Amino acid sequence: MNIDGNVAIVTGAAGGIGSAIARALVAGGARVVATDLDDEALERAAAEIDPSGENVATLAGDAGSSTHIDATVALAESRFGAVDIYVANAGIGGRPGLAASDADWDLALNVNLLAHVRAARRLVPEWVERGNGYFISTASAAGLLTQLGSPIYSTTKHAAVAFSEWLNVTYGDDGVKVSCLCPMGVDTALLRPPTSPDNGDEMLMQAAVETAGRVLTPSEVAEVVLAAIDDEHFLILPHPEVLDMYRNKGADYDRWLRGMRRYQNTLREQLTNA
Repeated sequence: MNIDGNVAIVTGAAGGIGSAIARALVAGGARVVATDLDDEALERAAAEIDPSGENVATLAGDAGSSTHIDATVALAESRFGAVDIYVANAGIGGRPGLAASDADWDLALNVNLLAHVRAARRLVPEWVERGNGYFISTASAAGLLTQLGSPIYSTTKHAAVAFSEWLNVTYGDDGVKVSCLCPMGVDTALLRPPTSPDNGDEMLMQAAVETAGRVLTPSEVAEVVLAAIDDEHFLILPHPEVLDMYRNKGADYDRWLRGMRRYQNTLREQLTNA
């Protein structure tokens, strides 16, 4: 898909991967509506994405809200035209461990999964009628493997991958393209949340991501995303080694689980002795 001249919506665009993808889309000739909960950060990001302001519009709000999704699509249509690309990028980490409350789970499910479902519900029927459209879901390597310390993040990202697969299978022959972005460590606020020495699970999560592979910049990830859009690849892996990890998992699940437990125990020992 050639992005030049297309209209895109990017959620979670006030920083990190979302801002970098929005910037890359504009640089490639697309017009973008950027959205995020943080209004002030979103406006700062928009000024960096397109200093002219001609090719980017902003609307702050909850990416998981159907009302906000409708408003974002309406803004894109009134400002630039029909939406061609939707990047469901907004995401949260969630509280680690089994102590996470139902409210913690509900919030993560809303942002990491249902936001994707609601956006697809709004746009995919129009794309099928038109015979063209592109849905990009930001999941995580945790959605293919797992995330040490965080059942919420691991589970919701697995669900995001599954929903992307279903969209691709169900609508791929109707002109709807679907890609799923699954990076490991990326240098964003989500990678390094505030941690406390008293919260071993949070420290374990951060250590697991930072030691699993090279931590990429958001711009590096955005470059891989645009190349995948151009080639219409489903699985976007900024860390190519994730594919080998995923193959090893599928080849011998029990061995992989034993290896993950050893890795977890090693990290815990290192953190204890640090």
